[in-house]
Amino acid sequence: MESTQGSKIWTKEFVVNFIINFLVFLCMYLLMVVMARYTIQTFDTTDSIGGLVAGLFVIGSLLGRFMTGRFVDNVGPRKLLVVGSILLLITQALYFVEGSLMLLIIVRILNGMATAVVTTATGAVAGYLTPENRKGEGIAMFGLSLIVGAAIGPFFGLYLSEHYPMEVIFTLCIVIGVISFASVFFLNVEFPQAEQPVHATHQKFSIHKYFAVEAVPVGIVTLLIAVGYSSLLSFIQFFATENHFESISSYYFIVYAIAALVTRPIAGQLMDEYNENVVNIPAFISFALSLFLLGITQNPIAFFVSAILAGIGYGNLASTLQAVAVKVVPFHKIGLATATFFIGLDVGLGFGPFVLGMFTAKIGFANIYICMGVLLVLTLIFYYFVHGKRMKNIYGKQLSQH
Repeated sequence: MESTQGSKIWTKEFVVNFIINFLVFLCMYLLMVVMARYTIQTFDTTDSIGGLVAGLFVIGSLLGRFMTGRFVDNVGPRKLLVVGSILLLITQALYFVEGSLMLLIIVRILNGMATAVVTTATGAVAGYLTPENRKGEGIAMFGLSLIVGAAIGPFFGLYLSEHYPMEVIFTLCIVIGVISFASVFFLNVEFPQAEQPVHATHQKFSIHKYFAVEAVPVGIVTLLIAVGYSSLLSFIQFFATENHFESISSYYFIVYAIAALVTRPIAGQLMDEYNENVVNIPAFISFALSLFLLGITQNPIAFFVSAILAGIGYGNLASTLQAVAVKVVPFHKIGLATATFFIGLDVGLGFGPFVLGMFTAKIGFANIYICMGVLLVLTLIFYYFVHGKRMKNIYGKQLSQH
């Protein structure tokens, strides 16, 4: 195994896995930014229904996480990656089928499930391939695939939707899916599988089948910071329009991505050399300042400073928390821990805008961001008590299990 035999991160298998994850998230975010408008224009429906169709992807993703988390360590992440890639291709092709609004809703849910299967598998592969002594740095490097996909996807989605019909976007996603599927066969690594009890099929329901219980506190922290980030994803354009600098709003996430790309490799090295608190505590503070800045000072300079702080903050927390989730579980539960982390991420990103949207008309976008800053401060305190202050004991137990 690469993860135990050497200290090299950028092996051929790691690069292939990185590319697969990048392509899947590229397609996911490409569709996410255009689906609401496509629904409204195609079915002559309301803005709320259009937003619902776009957001139902998250429901499918959650279902996929639950199913995948239960089986990934037993089936093996590579086999699951093959199955997930095939399902992803099929669901991408279903967008071409003309039908009712209900059919589109079903396709969105299925597409979300398939995406969750693939990305849970790639996350588990990254956890297996990354050397133990460079786990933080390796997961941080792998997380760049998400950052780049989340930055490029919306940009291309908005550009293509303005100049070409949706069929071009659907075709591009199928091409991306084919490349991703073909790449799986260059991933030539066998992974250990967890042993199954003899009477496993007769076992009663247990939360341990769907969550890595040791990683649940980290999953909760991930959910809370994802709610904060969802306020940026959903409302930053409205906020910029309200403050009369909408022409620059599309560059917010480009600046965010650059800040995350520059700082994430450094954060990964610091995490491995010292511990995650050295990265996470400053990252929490940076993300909170980013949100407070939007709420207090509404001008273009503060707008982009906020983007830099968000990239340093959330851009690093999203990877270090995944690394923490992997670190606090035994080796054979890496896949389940990855699913636990992403369930928290999906719930926060998916349901955050729905909950926050109930208050935007009453208190305004600026106050929403101030509230999110407060939430980040409270989350930092929660993180410290559930993990930060006792991580040495956790790692001591984990090392004794290897």
